[in-house]
Amino acid sequence: MLWISTQDKKSLINIKEVTVNGKKIKGFVSSSTLDEWSKDLGKYESNERALEILNEIFTKMSESKGVFVTFVMPEK
Repeated sequence: MLWISTQDKKSLINIKEVTVNGKKIKGFVSSSTLDEWSKDLGKYESNERALEILNEIFTKMSESKGVFVTFVMPEK
């Protein structure tokens, strides 16, 4: 289970999928009612920086030994 704190620190979201869309990183959430929605997790100065952060999320997940993984979106 992946929990991400958004870049603005106003939301903590249980994320199903993370994608890069240009300079933005989006998180996709599905609920028990099969509804799916997305939320911007952060916006960065370039697509390359957004991809670096996606890689940081992947690394944190792969190094985790527990069921829960937490990640705080960087400010920049």
